[in-house]
Amino acid sequence: MLRGSLFGTAWMTGLAVRPYLISRAVDDGLRAGDNRSLALWVAAIVVAGVALSWLGIMRHRTMTFIREDAKARSAAVVLRQLSRVGAVLPRRAAAGEVATVGGTDIDRAAQVMTVTGPGVGAVVAYLVVAVVLWSISPLLALCVLVGVPSVVLVVAPLLRRLERAESVYRQQQGELTARSGDIVAGLRVLAGVGGRGLFARRYAARSRDLLVEGYRVGAVNSWIDAATVAIPGLFLAAVVWLSARMAATGDVSVGELVAVYGYVATLVVPVWFLLEGGHQLIRGRVAARRIVALLAVEPDGVGGPHDTPARARAATVPGSRQPARPAGPVAAPGGPAGLHDRSSGLTVRAGRLTAVAAADPADALALADRLGRYAVSDATWGGVPLTAVELDQVRARILVADHDAYLFAGTLREVLRGARPDGDRERITSALHAASAEDVVDALPDGLDAPLDTRARSLSGGQRQRVRLARALLAEPEVLILVEPTSAVDAHTEARIAERLRRARAGRTTVVLTTSPLLLGRADEVAHLVAGRVAATGTHADLLDRDPGYRRLVARGDADAEQALR
Repeated sequence: MLRGSLFGTAWMTGLAVRPYLISRAVDDGLRAGDNRSLALWVAAIVVAGVALSWLGIMRHRTMTFIREDAKARSAAVVLRQLSRVGAVLPRRAAAGEVATVGGTDIDRAAQVMTVTGPGVGAVVAYLVVAVVLWSISPLLALCVLVGVPSVVLVVAPLLRRLERAESVYRQQQGELTARSGDIVAGLRVLAGVGGRGLFARRYAARSRDLLVEGYRVGAVNSWIDAATVAIPGLFLAAVVWLSARMAATGDVSVGELVAVYGYVATLVVPVWFLLEGGHQLIRGRVAARRIVALLAVEPDGVGGPHDTPARARAATVPGSRQPARPAGPVAAPGGPAGLHDRSSGLTVRAGRLTAVAAADPADALALADRLGRYAVSDATWGGVPLTAVELDQVRARILVADHDAYLFAGTLREVLRGARPDGDRERITSALHAASAEDVVDALPDGLDAPLDTRARSLSGGQRQRVRLARALLAEPEVLILVEPTSAVDAHTEARIAERLRRARAGRTTVVLTTSPLLLGRADEVAHLVAGRVAATGTHADLLDRDPGYRRLVARGDADAEQALR
Protein backbone atom coordinates (compact mmCIF):
# COMPACT_ATOMS: atom_id res chain seq x y z
CA MET A 1 0.00 0.00 0.00
CA LEU A 2 2.92 2.33 0.70
CA ARG A 3 4.37 1.51 -2.72
CA GLY A 4 1.00 2.10 -4.33
CA SER A 5 0.68 5.43 -2.53
CA LEU A 6 4.12 6.49 -3.76
CA PHE A 7 3.35 5.52 -7.36
CA GLY A 8 -0.11 7.11 -7.12
CA THR A 9 1.29 10.36 -5.74
CA ALA A 10 4.08 10.50 -8.35
CA TRP A 11 1.61 9.78 -11.16
CA MET A 12 -1.03 12.30 -10.13
CA THR A 13 1.49 14.99 -9.28
CA GLY A 14 3.20 14.27 -12.59
CA LEU A 15 -0.06 14.99 -14.40
CA ALA A 16 0.40 18.62 -13.35
CA VAL A 17 3.91 18.73 -14.87
CA ARG A 18 2.75 18.53 -18.47
CA PRO A 19 0.53 21.65 -18.29
CA TYR A 20 3.55 23.55 -17.00
CA LEU A 21 5.74 22.20 -19.83
CA ILE A 22 3.06 23.11 -22.39
CA SER A 23 2.79 26.65 -20.97
CA ARG A 24 6.56 27.06 -21.31
CA ALA A 25 6.46 25.76 -24.88
CA VAL A 26 3.76 28.32 -25.71
CA ASP A 27 5.41 31.33 -24.03
CA ASP A 28 9.10 30.55 -24.70
CA GLY A 29 8.71 28.81 -28.07
CA LEU A 30 5.58 29.70 -30.00
CA ARG A 31 5.04 33.29 -28.87
CA ALA A 32 8.76 34.10 -28.89
CA GLY A 33 9.33 32.35 -32.24
CA ASP A 34 12.22 30.34 -30.77
CA ASN A 35 12.20 26.97 -32.54
CA ARG A 36 15.07 25.60 -30.48
CA SER A 37 13.29 26.30 -27.20
CA LEU A 38 10.08 24.91 -28.67
CA ALA A 39 11.84 21.65 -29.64
CA LEU A 40 13.37 21.31 -26.19
CA TRP A 41 10.04 21.82 -24.44
CA VAL A 42 8.28 19.41 -26.82
CA ALA A 43 10.96 16.79 -26.06
CA ALA A 44 10.41 17.36 -22.35
CA ILE A 45 6.66 16.85 -22.87
CA VAL A 46 7.32 13.51 -24.63
CA VAL A 47 9.68 12.36 -21.86
CA ALA A 48 7.14 13.36 -19.22
CA GLY A 49 4.44 11.41 -21.09
CA VAL A 50 6.60 8.27 -21.16
CA ALA A 51 7.42 8.64 -17.45
CA LEU A 52 3.77 9.16 -16.57
CA SER A 53 2.83 6.08 -18.58
CA TRP A 54 5.33 3.97 -16.64
CA LEU A 55 4.15 5.43 -13.31
CA GLY A 56 0.53 4.75 -14.28
CA ILE A 57 1.31 1.14 -15.16
CA MET A 58 3.19 0.57 -11.90
CA ARG A 59 0.40 2.22 -9.90
CA HIS A 60 -2.25 0.06 -11.54
CA ARG A 61 -0.16 -3.10 -11.22
CA THR A 62 0.54 -2.43 -7.54
CA MET A 63 -3.09 -1.71 -6.70
CA THR A 64 -4.24 -4.80 -8.62
CA PHE A 65 -1.79 -6.88 -6.58
CA ILE A 66 -3.13 -5.32 -3.37
CA ARG A 67 -6.73 -6.10 -4.36
CA GLU A 68 -6.05 -9.71 -5.34
CA ASP A 69 -3.87 -10.27 -2.28
CA ALA A 70 -6.59 -8.84 -0.03
CA LYS A 71 -9.18 -11.11 -1.66
CA ALA A 72 -6.97 -14.18 -1.15
CA ARG A 73 -6.21 -13.30 2.48
CA SER A 74 -9.85 -12.53 3.26
CA ALA A 75 -10.99 -15.76 1.63
CA ALA A 76 -8.42 -17.69 3.68
CA VAL A 77 -9.65 -16.04 6.89
CA VAL A 78 -13.28 -16.85 6.06
CA LEU A 79 -12.43 -20.45 5.17
CA ARG A 80 -10.53 -20.91 8.43
CA GLN A 81 -13.52 -19.51 10.29
CA LEU A 82 -15.91 -21.87 8.51
CA SER A 83 -13.67 -24.79 9.43
CA ARG A 84 -13.35 -23.58 13.02
CA VAL A 85 -17.05 -23.24 13.75
CA GLY A 86 -17.90 -26.44 11.85
CA ALA A 87 -21.33 -27.81 12.68
CA VAL A 88 -22.33 -24.56 14.40
CA LEU A 89 -22.42 -22.63 11.13
CA PRO A 90 -25.70 -23.97 9.64
CA ARG A 91 -27.51 -22.99 12.84
CA ARG A 92 -26.06 -19.47 12.88
CA ALA A 93 -25.92 -18.45 9.22
CA ALA A 94 -27.89 -19.42 6.14
CA ALA A 95 -26.09 -21.06 3.24
CA GLY A 96 -27.05 -18.13 1.02
CA GLU A 97 -25.48 -15.69 3.46
CA VAL A 98 -22.20 -17.61 3.42
CA ALA A 99 -22.31 -17.80 -0.38
CA THR A 100 -22.80 -14.06 -0.85
CA VAL A 101 -20.06 -13.28 1.67
CA GLY A 102 -17.61 -15.53 -0.17
CA GLY A 103 -18.72 -14.56 -3.65
CA THR A 104 -19.43 -10.81 -3.49
CA ASP A 105 -18.62 -9.21 -0.15
CA ILE A 106 -14.97 -10.28 -0.10
CA ASP A 107 -14.50 -8.82 -3.57
CA ARG A 108 -16.09 -5.51 -2.60
CA ALA A 109 -14.13 -5.22 0.62
CA ALA A 110 -10.89 -5.94 -1.24
CA GLN A 111 -11.82 -3.33 -3.84
CA VAL A 112 -11.57 -0.66 -1.14
CA MET A 113 -7.86 -1.45 -0.79
CA THR A 114 -7.25 -0.14 -4.33
CA VAL A 115 -8.49 3.29 -3.25
CA THR A 116 -5.53 3.89 -0.95
CA GLY A 117 -2.82 4.57 -3.55
CA PRO A 118 -4.83 6.87 -5.81
CA GLY A 119 -6.50 8.37 -2.75
CA VAL A 120 -3.23 9.53 -1.21
CA GLY A 121 -2.06 10.70 -4.62
CA ALA A 122 -5.30 12.63 -5.17
CA VAL A 123 -4.91 14.58 -1.91
CA VAL A 124 -1.26 15.42 -2.62
CA ALA A 125 -2.04 16.39 -6.25
CA TYR A 126 -4.88 18.63 -5.05
CA LEU A 127 -2.52 20.47 -2.71
CA VAL A 128 0.24 20.73 -5.36
CA VAL A 129 -2.15 22.17 -7.95
CA ALA A 130 -3.46 24.67 -5.39
CA VAL A 131 0.11 25.82 -4.61
CA VAL A 132 1.03 26.13 -8.31
CA LEU A 133 -2.15 28.05 -9.08
CA TRP A 134 -1.42 30.36 -6.15
CA SER A 135 1.83 31.36 -7.90
CA ILE A 136 -0.22 32.30 -10.97
CA SER A 137 -3.32 33.79 -9.34
CA PRO A 138 -4.44 33.63 -5.69
CA LEU A 139 -8.05 33.98 -6.90
CA LEU A 140 -7.80 30.85 -9.05
CA ALA A 141 -6.11 28.95 -6.21
CA LEU A 142 -8.89 30.01 -3.84
CA CYS A 143 -11.49 28.70 -6.31
CA VAL A 144 -9.74 25.33 -6.35
CA LEU A 145 -9.33 25.19 -2.56
CA VAL A 146 -13.01 25.94 -2.03
CA GLY A 147 -14.45 24.18 -5.08
CA VAL A 148 -13.10 20.65 -4.55
CA PRO A 149 -14.42 20.27 -0.97
CA SER A 150 -17.75 21.65 -2.22
CA VAL A 151 -17.92 18.84 -4.79
CA VAL A 152 -17.38 16.29 -2.03
CA LEU A 153 -20.08 17.91 0.14
CA VAL A 154 -22.57 17.69 -2.72
CA VAL A 155 -21.92 13.96 -3.27
CA ALA A 156 -21.67 12.97 0.43
CA PRO A 157 -25.47 12.78 1.03
CA LEU A 158 -25.79 10.49 -1.97
CA LEU A 159 -23.09 8.23 -0.52
CA ARG A 160 -24.92 7.95 2.81
CA ARG A 161 -28.15 7.14 0.97
CA LEU A 162 -26.29 4.51 -1.04
CA GLU A 163 -25.01 2.88 2.16
CA ARG A 164 -28.55 2.47 3.50
CA ALA A 165 -29.93 1.15 0.22
CA GLU A 166 -26.97 -1.17 -0.28
CA SER A 167 -27.34 -2.64 3.22
CA VAL A 168 -31.01 -3.50 2.65
CA TYR A 169 -30.28 -4.92 -0.79
CA ARG A 170 -27.41 -7.13 0.38
CA GLN A 171 -29.51 -8.52 3.24
CA GLN A 172 -32.41 -9.38 0.95
CA GLN A 173 -30.03 -10.86 -1.60
CA GLY A 174 -28.55 -13.19 1.02
CA GLU A 175 -32.01 -14.29 2.15
CA LEU A 176 -33.10 -14.98 -1.43
CA THR A 177 -29.94 -16.96 -2.13
CA ALA A 178 -30.58 -19.05 0.98
CA ARG A 179 -34.16 -19.68 -0.13
CA SER A 180 -33.05 -20.76 -3.60
CA GLY A 181 -30.61 -23.23 -2.02
CA ASP A 182 -33.36 -24.64 0.18
CA ILE A 183 -35.68 -25.04 -2.80
CA VAL A 184 -33.06 -26.82 -4.90
CA ALA A 185 -32.13 -29.11 -2.00
CA GLY A 186 -35.76 -30.10 -1.47
CA LEU A 187 -36.86 -30.05 -5.11
CA ARG A 188 -37.73 -33.73 -5.26
CA VAL A 189 -39.74 -33.56 -2.07
CA LEU A 190 -41.58 -30.44 -3.27
CA ALA A 191 -42.40 -32.12 -6.57
CA GLY A 192 -43.63 -35.20 -4.73
CA VAL A 193 -46.09 -33.26 -2.56
CA GLY A 194 -47.12 -30.87 -5.34
CA GLY A 195 -45.53 -27.84 -3.74
CA ARG A 196 -43.07 -26.93 -6.47
CA GLY A 197 -45.38 -24.39 -8.08
CA LEU A 198 -46.19 -22.72 -4.77
CA PHE A 199 -42.53 -22.27 -3.84
CA ALA A 200 -41.70 -21.13 -7.36
CA ARG A 201 -44.31 -18.39 -7.13
CA ARG A 202 -43.06 -17.30 -3.72
CA TYR A 203 -39.50 -17.23 -4.99
CA ALA A 204 -40.58 -15.19 -8.02
CA ALA A 205 -42.36 -12.71 -5.73
CA ARG A 206 -39.27 -12.31 -3.54
CA SER A 207 -37.15 -11.92 -6.67
CA ARG A 208 -39.40 -9.07 -7.83
CA ASP A 209 -39.03 -7.40 -4.43
CA LEU A 210 -35.26 -7.75 -4.70
CA LEU A 211 -35.40 -6.33 -8.22
CA VAL A 212 -37.21 -3.24 -6.95
CA GLU A 213 -34.60 -2.83 -4.21
CA GLY A 214 -31.89 -3.28 -6.83
CA TYR A 215 -33.42 -0.47 -8.88
CA ARG A 216 -33.21 1.74 -5.79
CA VAL A 217 -29.52 0.98 -5.43
CA GLY A 218 -29.02 1.48 -9.17
CA ALA A 219 -30.79 4.83 -9.07
CA VAL A 220 -28.51 6.13 -6.33
CA ASN A 221 -25.50 4.69 -8.15
CA SER A 222 -26.51 6.46 -11.36
CA TRP A 223 -26.75 9.82 -9.58
CA ILE A 224 -23.34 9.29 -8.01
CA ASP A 225 -21.79 8.25 -11.33
CA ALA A 226 -23.35 11.28 -13.02
CA ALA A 227 -22.13 13.59 -10.27
CA THR A 228 -18.57 12.26 -10.45
CA VAL A 229 -18.47 13.27 -14.13
CA ALA A 230 -20.71 16.34 -14.30
CA ILE A 231 -19.64 18.24 -11.19
CA PRO A 232 -15.88 18.17 -11.92
CA GLY A 233 -16.72 19.16 -15.51
CA LEU A 234 -18.76 22.15 -14.36
CA PHE A 235 -15.99 23.05 -11.93
CA LEU A 236 -13.45 22.90 -14.78
CA ALA A 237 -15.65 25.11 -16.99
CA ALA A 238 -16.05 27.72 -14.25
CA VAL A 239 -12.31 27.98 -13.54
CA VAL A 240 -11.41 28.12 -17.26
CA TRP A 241 -14.01 30.85 -17.81
CA LEU A 242 -12.52 32.86 -14.95
CA SER A 243 -8.92 32.37 -16.13
CA ALA A 244 -9.91 33.30 -19.73
CA ARG A 245 -11.30 36.62 -18.51
CA MET A 246 -8.08 37.18 -16.59
CA ALA A 247 -6.07 36.45 -19.74
CA ALA A 248 -8.21 38.91 -21.70
CA THR A 249 -7.43 41.63 -19.17
CA GLY A 250 -3.73 40.76 -19.18
CA ASP A 251 -3.60 39.46 -15.62
CA VAL A 252 -2.19 36.13 -16.88
CA SER A 253 -0.33 35.23 -20.07
CA VAL A 254 -1.66 32.95 -22.82
CA GLY A 255 0.77 30.23 -21.71
CA GLU A 256 -0.44 30.58 -18.14
CA LEU A 257 -4.03 30.33 -19.40
CA VAL A 258 -3.17 27.05 -21.09
CA ALA A 259 -1.41 25.91 -17.92
CA VAL A 260 -4.44 26.80 -15.76
CA TYR A 261 -6.66 24.77 -18.04
CA GLY A 262 -4.22 21.87 -17.84
CA TYR A 263 -3.95 22.10 -14.05
CA VAL A 264 -7.69 22.15 -13.52
CA ALA A 265 -8.27 19.43 -16.13
CA THR A 266 -5.64 17.39 -14.33
CA LEU A 267 -7.45 18.06 -11.08
CA VAL A 268 -10.53 16.32 -12.50
CA VAL A 269 -8.66 13.02 -12.21
CA PRO A 270 -7.93 13.29 -8.45
CA VAL A 271 -11.45 14.57 -7.79
CA TRP A 272 -12.90 11.61 -9.69
CA PHE A 273 -10.69 9.23 -7.71
CA LEU A 274 -11.79 10.78 -4.43
CA LEU A 275 -15.48 10.50 -5.33
CA GLU A 276 -15.06 6.97 -6.68
CA GLY A 277 -13.08 6.10 -3.56
CA GLY A 278 -15.95 7.32 -1.39
CA HIS A 279 -18.34 5.22 -3.45
CA GLN A 280 -16.16 2.11 -3.06
CA LEU A 281 -15.71 2.81 0.65
CA ILE A 282 -19.47 2.82 1.25
CA ARG A 283 -19.95 -0.47 -0.61
CA GLY A 284 -16.92 -1.90 1.14
CA ARG A 285 -18.26 -0.96 4.58
CA VAL A 286 -21.54 -2.76 3.87
CA ALA A 287 -19.61 -5.83 2.71
CA ALA A 288 -17.17 -5.68 5.61
CA ARG A 289 -19.99 -5.65 8.17
CA ARG A 290 -21.33 -8.88 6.68
CA ILE A 291 -17.88 -10.48 6.67
CA VAL A 292 -17.26 -9.45 10.28
CA ALA A 293 -20.68 -10.82 11.28
CA LEU A 294 -19.67 -14.20 9.85
CA LEU A 295 -16.27 -14.04 11.56
CA ALA A 296 -18.00 -13.23 14.85
CA VAL A 297 -19.75 -16.61 14.92
CA GLU A 298 -18.25 -18.62 17.77
CA PRO A 299 -18.30 -22.37 18.44
CA ASP A 300 -20.85 -23.28 21.08
CA GLY A 301 -19.05 -26.24 22.57
CA VAL A 302 -19.15 -28.65 19.65
CA GLY A 303 -16.17 -27.22 17.84
CA GLY A 304 -13.64 -27.74 20.58
CA PRO A 305 -13.17 -28.03 24.32
CA HIS A 306 -11.97 -24.45 24.74
CA ASP A 307 -14.90 -22.09 24.48
CA THR A 308 -15.22 -18.36 24.37
CA PRO A 309 -15.06 -16.36 27.62
CA ALA A 310 -18.83 -15.78 27.37
CA ARG A 311 -19.49 -19.50 27.30
CA ALA A 312 -17.01 -20.13 30.09
CA ARG A 313 -18.94 -17.68 32.22
CA ALA A 314 -22.25 -19.23 31.19
CA ALA A 315 -21.06 -22.62 32.40
CA THR A 316 -20.80 -21.25 35.93
CA VAL A 317 -23.79 -18.92 36.05
CA PRO A 318 -26.85 -20.42 37.78
CA GLY A 319 -29.78 -20.79 35.41
CA SER A 320 -27.57 -20.66 32.31
CA ARG A 321 -28.92 -22.57 29.34
CA GLN A 322 -25.49 -23.96 28.57
CA PRO A 323 -24.72 -27.27 30.28
CA ALA A 324 -22.00 -27.12 32.91
CA ARG A 325 -18.71 -28.67 31.92
CA PRO A 326 -15.10 -28.79 33.08
CA ALA A 327 -13.01 -25.71 32.43
CA GLY A 328 -10.38 -27.66 30.48
CA PRO A 329 -10.21 -30.70 28.21
CA VAL A 330 -10.94 -34.12 29.68
CA ALA A 331 -9.32 -37.37 28.59
CA ALA A 332 -11.48 -39.64 26.45
CA PRO A 333 -12.32 -43.12 27.76
CA GLY A 334 -9.32 -45.41 27.52
CA GLY A 335 -11.26 -48.09 25.65
CA PRO A 336 -14.73 -48.88 24.30
CA ALA A 337 -17.31 -47.09 26.41
CA GLY A 338 -21.04 -46.50 26.31
CA LEU A 339 -22.86 -43.31 25.42
CA HIS A 340 -25.66 -41.72 27.41
CA ASP A 341 -27.91 -38.92 26.20
CA ARG A 342 -29.65 -37.24 29.12
CA SER A 343 -32.00 -35.26 26.89
CA SER A 344 -33.66 -38.40 25.56
CA GLY A 345 -32.71 -40.85 28.29
CA LEU A 346 -31.03 -43.17 25.77
CA THR A 347 -28.13 -45.36 26.92
CA VAL A 348 -25.95 -47.00 24.28
CA ARG A 349 -23.97 -49.90 25.69
CA ALA A 350 -20.47 -50.51 24.36
CA GLY A 351 -19.95 -53.31 21.87
CA ARG A 352 -23.64 -53.71 21.05
CA LEU A 353 -25.90 -52.91 18.11
CA THR A 354 -28.53 -50.45 19.31
CA ALA A 355 -31.41 -49.34 17.11
CA VAL A 356 -33.53 -46.24 17.69
CA ALA A 357 -37.00 -45.93 16.17
CA ALA A 358 -38.24 -42.34 16.40
CA ALA A 359 -41.83 -41.29 15.84
CA ASP A 360 -40.50 -37.93 14.55
CA PRO A 361 -37.49 -38.09 12.17
CA ALA A 362 -36.33 -34.71 13.47
CA ASP A 363 -35.90 -36.23 16.94
CA ALA A 364 -33.69 -38.95 15.46
CA LEU A 365 -31.51 -36.38 13.68
CA ALA A 366 -31.20 -34.30 16.85
CA LEU A 367 -30.18 -37.42 18.78
CA ALA A 368 -27.49 -38.24 16.20
CA ASP A 369 -26.18 -34.67 16.46
CA ARG A 370 -25.92 -34.94 20.25
CA LEU A 371 -24.28 -38.37 20.29
CA GLY A 372 -21.86 -37.33 17.53
CA ARG A 373 -21.13 -33.96 19.15
CA TYR A 374 -22.55 -31.82 16.42
CA ALA A 375 -24.74 -29.94 18.89
CA VAL A 376 -24.35 -28.66 22.43
CA SER A 377 -25.69 -31.28 24.81
CA ASP A 378 -25.13 -32.97 28.16
CA ALA A 379 -24.38 -36.34 26.55
CA THR A 380 -21.67 -38.40 28.22
CA TRP A 381 -19.18 -40.90 26.89
CA GLY A 382 -18.05 -43.43 29.46
CA GLY A 383 -19.31 -41.06 32.15
CA VAL A 384 -17.27 -38.15 30.72
CA PRO A 385 -19.05 -35.07 29.28
CA LEU A 386 -18.77 -35.51 25.54
CA THR A 387 -18.25 -31.80 24.85
CA ALA A 388 -15.30 -31.74 27.28
CA VAL A 389 -13.25 -34.28 25.32
CA GLU A 390 -10.73 -33.10 22.73
CA LEU A 391 -12.59 -32.82 19.43
CA ASP A 392 -9.92 -34.75 17.51
CA GLN A 393 -10.47 -37.77 19.76
CA VAL A 394 -14.24 -37.59 19.32
CA ARG A 395 -13.99 -37.36 15.53
CA ALA A 396 -11.43 -40.18 15.38
CA ARG A 397 -13.53 -42.60 17.43
CA ILE A 398 -17.17 -41.58 16.87
CA LEU A 399 -18.55 -41.34 13.33
CA VAL A 400 -22.00 -40.13 12.33
CA ALA A 401 -22.88 -41.41 8.84
CA ASP A 402 -25.85 -39.59 7.35
CA HIS A 403 -27.81 -41.27 4.55
CA ASP A 404 -27.29 -38.13 2.45
CA ALA A 405 -23.64 -37.43 3.35
CA TYR A 406 -21.58 -35.59 0.74
CA LEU A 407 -19.67 -37.57 -1.88
CA PHE A 408 -16.64 -35.82 -3.36
CA ALA A 409 -15.50 -36.25 -6.94
CA GLY A 410 -12.86 -38.89 -7.66
CA THR A 411 -12.56 -42.56 -8.42
CA LEU A 412 -14.78 -44.94 -6.48
CA ARG A 413 -11.68 -46.22 -4.69
CA GLU A 414 -10.76 -42.69 -3.60
CA VAL A 415 -14.32 -42.00 -2.46
CA LEU A 416 -14.35 -45.14 -0.32
CA ARG A 417 -10.87 -44.60 1.09
CA GLY A 418 -11.54 -40.95 1.99
CA ALA A 419 -12.01 -41.77 5.67
CA ARG A 420 -9.23 -44.39 5.69
CA PRO A 421 -6.44 -43.66 3.16
CA ASP A 422 -4.58 -46.83 4.18
CA GLY A 423 -7.57 -49.06 3.35
CA ASP A 424 -6.34 -51.98 1.23
CA ARG A 425 -8.34 -53.88 -1.36
CA GLU A 426 -9.35 -56.59 1.11
CA ARG A 427 -10.86 -54.06 3.52
CA ILE A 428 -12.61 -52.27 0.67
CA THR A 429 -14.06 -55.55 -0.60
CA SER A 430 -15.30 -56.44 2.89
CA ALA A 431 -16.94 -53.03 3.32
CA LEU A 432 -18.61 -53.27 -0.08
CA HIS A 433 -19.88 -56.73 0.77
CA ALA A 434 -21.30 -55.58 4.10
CA ALA A 435 -23.07 -52.70 2.34
CA SER A 436 -24.28 -55.05 -0.42
CA ALA A 437 -22.59 -52.74 -2.93
CA GLU A 438 -20.58 -55.24 -5.01
CA ASP A 439 -23.01 -54.73 -7.90
CA VAL A 440 -22.18 -51.01 -7.91
CA VAL A 441 -18.54 -51.85 -8.65
CA ASP A 442 -19.50 -54.48 -11.22
CA ALA A 443 -21.75 -52.02 -13.07
CA LEU A 444 -18.95 -49.49 -13.56
CA PRO A 445 -16.67 -49.98 -16.61
CA ASP A 446 -13.46 -49.50 -14.62
CA GLY A 447 -14.71 -50.92 -11.33
CA LEU A 448 -13.06 -49.28 -8.34
CA ASP A 449 -11.06 -47.03 -10.64
CA ALA A 450 -14.16 -45.61 -12.34
CA PRO A 451 -14.37 -41.82 -11.94
CA LEU A 452 -17.37 -40.34 -10.14
CA ASP A 453 -18.47 -36.74 -10.38
CA THR A 454 -19.40 -34.54 -7.45
CA ARG A 455 -22.13 -36.19 -5.33
CA ALA A 456 -21.79 -39.27 -7.58
CA ARG A 457 -24.77 -38.13 -9.65
CA SER A 458 -24.06 -40.86 -12.22
CA LEU A 459 -25.19 -43.44 -9.64
CA SER A 460 -28.77 -44.10 -8.56
CA GLY A 461 -30.02 -43.04 -5.13
CA GLY A 462 -29.77 -46.57 -3.76
CA GLN A 463 -26.27 -47.03 -5.13
CA ARG A 464 -25.10 -43.77 -3.60
CA GLN A 465 -26.54 -44.76 -0.24
CA ARG A 466 -24.74 -48.10 -0.27
CA VAL A 467 -21.46 -46.40 -1.25
CA ARG A 468 -21.88 -44.07 1.74
CA LEU A 469 -22.51 -47.05 4.02
CA ALA A 470 -19.45 -48.87 2.67
CA ARG A 471 -17.34 -45.76 3.24
CA ALA A 472 -18.55 -45.52 6.84
CA LEU A 473 -17.84 -49.20 7.49
CA LEU A 474 -14.38 -48.91 5.92
CA ALA A 475 -13.53 -46.14 8.40
CA GLU A 476 -13.92 -48.73 11.18
CA PRO A 477 -14.77 -46.23 13.95
CA GLU A 478 -15.09 -47.33 17.55
CA VAL A 479 -18.66 -45.93 17.59
CA LEU A 480 -20.66 -45.81 14.36
CA ILE A 481 -23.97 -43.90 14.24
CA LEU A 482 -25.98 -44.63 11.09
CA VAL A 483 -28.92 -42.43 10.09
CA GLU A 484 -31.48 -44.29 7.93
CA PRO A 485 -28.77 -46.28 6.08
CA THR A 486 -31.24 -48.26 3.93
CA SER A 487 -34.01 -45.77 3.16
CA ALA A 488 -33.34 -45.86 -0.61
CA VAL A 489 -32.87 -49.60 -1.19
CA ASP A 490 -35.35 -52.41 -1.86
CA ALA A 491 -36.43 -54.94 0.77
CA HIS A 492 -34.19 -57.77 -0.48
CA THR A 493 -31.10 -55.58 -0.42
CA GLU A 494 -32.13 -54.20 2.96
CA ALA A 495 -32.36 -57.71 4.39
CA ARG A 496 -28.85 -58.54 3.18
CA ILE A 497 -27.48 -55.28 4.61
CA ALA A 498 -29.14 -55.91 7.99
CA GLU A 499 -27.54 -59.35 8.30
CA ARG A 500 -24.11 -58.30 7.02
CA LEU A 501 -24.03 -55.09 9.06
CA ARG A 502 -24.45 -57.05 12.27
CA ARG A 503 -21.53 -59.34 11.37
CA ALA A 504 -19.31 -56.50 10.15
CA ARG A 505 -19.79 -54.52 13.37
CA ALA A 506 -19.71 -57.47 15.79
CA GLY A 507 -18.18 -56.45 19.12
CA ARG A 508 -18.19 -52.74 18.28
CA THR A 509 -20.65 -50.04 19.30
CA THR A 510 -23.18 -49.28 16.58
CA VAL A 511 -26.29 -47.08 16.70
CA VAL A 512 -28.80 -47.31 13.86
CA LEU A 513 -31.54 -44.69 13.62
CA THR A 514 -34.26 -46.31 11.53
CA THR A 515 -37.85 -47.52 11.40
CA SER A 516 -37.04 -50.48 9.14
CA PRO A 517 -38.30 -53.76 10.68
CA LEU A 518 -35.43 -55.64 9.00
CA LEU A 519 -32.78 -53.52 10.71
CA LEU A 520 -34.68 -53.30 14.00
CA GLY A 521 -35.00 -57.08 14.09
CA ARG A 522 -31.20 -57.51 13.98
CA ALA A 523 -30.46 -55.08 16.82
CA ASP A 524 -29.39 -56.23 20.28
CA GLU A 525 -31.59 -53.53 21.78
CA VAL A 526 -34.23 -51.20 20.38
CA ALA A 527 -35.31 -47.87 21.85
CA HIS A 528 -38.65 -46.31 20.92
CA LEU A 529 -38.34 -42.52 20.86
CA VAL A 530 -41.51 -40.46 21.35
CA ALA A 531 -41.45 -36.65 21.54
CA GLY A 532 -37.68 -36.81 21.90
CA ARG A 533 -37.72 -39.16 24.91
CA VAL A 534 -37.21 -42.91 25.19
CA ALA A 535 -40.68 -44.38 25.74
CA ALA A 536 -39.67 -48.06 25.80
CA THR A 537 -36.65 -50.29 25.30
CA GLY A 538 -36.21 -53.97 24.56
CA THR A 539 -35.79 -56.27 21.62
CA HIS A 540 -37.74 -55.74 18.44
CA ALA A 541 -40.01 -58.69 19.23
CA ASP A 542 -40.64 -57.48 22.79
CA LEU A 543 -41.64 -54.00 21.68
CA LEU A 544 -43.96 -55.38 19.03
CA ASP A 545 -45.76 -57.34 21.73
CA ARG A 546 -46.13 -54.65 24.39
CA ASP A 547 -45.86 -51.23 22.66
CA PRO A 548 -48.78 -50.38 20.31
CA GLY A 549 -47.15 -47.07 19.31
CA TYR A 550 -43.98 -48.87 18.28
CA ARG A 551 -46.01 -51.41 16.33
CA ARG A 552 -47.83 -48.65 14.43
CA LEU A 553 -44.55 -46.88 13.73
CA VAL A 554 -42.87 -49.98 12.34
CA ALA A 555 -45.95 -50.87 10.28
CA ARG A 556 -45.74 -47.34 8.83
CA GLY A 557 -49.48 -46.75 8.91
CA ASP A 558 -50.39 -49.99 7.14
CA ALA A 559 -53.22 -51.64 9.10
CA ASP A 560 -52.63 -55.03 7.47
CA ALA A 561 -48.93 -54.87 8.25
CA GLU A 562 -49.67 -53.85 11.83
CA GLN A 563 -52.04 -56.81 12.24
CA ALA A 564 -49.38 -59.13 10.83
CA LEU A 565 -46.83 -57.84 13.33
CA ARG A 566 -49.05 -58.58 16.33
